[in-house]
Amino acid sequence: MRPHQKLDPWRRAIEFVVSVYRTTERSPKEEKFGLTSQVRPAAVSIAANIAEGAARTSIKEFLRFLSVSQGSASETDTELLIASRLGYLTKNEYEHFGRELDDIGRMITRLSQSLRRK
Repeated sequence: MRPHQKLDPWRRAIEFVVSVYRTTERSPKEEKFGLTSQVRPAAVSIAANIAEGAARTSIKEFLRFLSVSQGSASETDTELLIASRLGYLTKNEYEHFGRELDDIGRMITRLSQSLRRK
């Protein structure tokens, strides 16, 4: 098992990405190269940066990747807000995604704090 696979924030972020992909499948076709092509990679980046950081050899590097992951979560939230305001997401979908991002962000913060204490 790779080191990131043991991390709850990574597992939760993977579930989030799958949900984003499934929800954005019904976005308008003209958004395939627009907003959809922005929000999907941003969501993937949350989990990918956790994984990449966990594979690094130093805590300092891991912390840097966790910080990038937090930035990707904020980017994803911004893009989902825009999708919501354009009517591509329901209010409930946007609020659900927001809660998920908040939870993932808190998990990443706790992991970062734990690493800093080492």
